[in-house]
Amino acid sequence: MLSYIRLHLFDIKEAASVAEQQWLNVGKIVNTHGVRGEVKVYPQTDFPDVRFRGGSRLLLVPPERGEPIGVEVLSAREQKNLFVVKLKGWDDINYAEKFKGWELKVTADERVELEEDEYYLSDIVGCSVVTDEGETIGVISDILSPGANDVWVVKRPKGADLLLPFIDEVVLDVDVAGRVVKVHLMEGLL
Repeated sequence: MLSYIRLHLFDIKEAASVAEQQWLNVGKIVNTHGVRGEVKVYPQTDFPDVRFRGGSRLLLVPPERGEPIGVEVLSAREQKNLFVVKLKGWDDINYAEKFKGWELKVTADERVELEEDEYYLSDIVGCSVVTDEGETIGVISDILSPGANDVWVVKRPKGADLLLPFIDEVVLDVDVAGRVVKVHLMEGLL
C-alpha cells in the first residue's frame, strides 16, 4: 500500500525532486480517529479548509529521517481545534497508526493568494528596514504576536533589537519582492 501512495505523488510530476522544493507545513498527524483509517491533524495553516478539502494533495514527511509520501485528501471535518482527515487508501487504524507525528506539507508554489496588506511571515523575516528618511535600521529577524497587533523584531547592526508595531502609522510600505520595509519611527521607538 505504501508504494501505491508514493507513486501517486510522483505521477503528478509536480517537481523534479522533493529535495529541490521549498515546503511549507500545513499540519501534523497527532492521532488516529476510529477504526477506518482516519487521522486527527493539528492544523498549522491559516487555510485549513483549503488544505484539507477533498482532492487536496499533500506531502507526508516523517519526523525523523525517511522518505516522504504523497497523499490525497478524501474528506475532512473540524473537531474542536483539530481536523479529522480521511486520506485515499488509508482504510484501517493499523495502517494509520504508523504515521503519528508525521507532518503534512505543500510546496511554496501552492501558497494561498493573500489580500492587500497581508503577508506570509516567511516573506517578511529577512527584509531590510529603512526609515522614511532613507536610513537603514536593520533586518527583520522575527515576528511576535502579543495581542492587538503583530510586532516585528528588527536586528540592528549595533545595539538592542528594535520592536516595531505593525500599525499603519509605523509601517508605511512593504516591498516583498525587493525585500525592503519602509517605516516611520514614531517618538519613543528607538
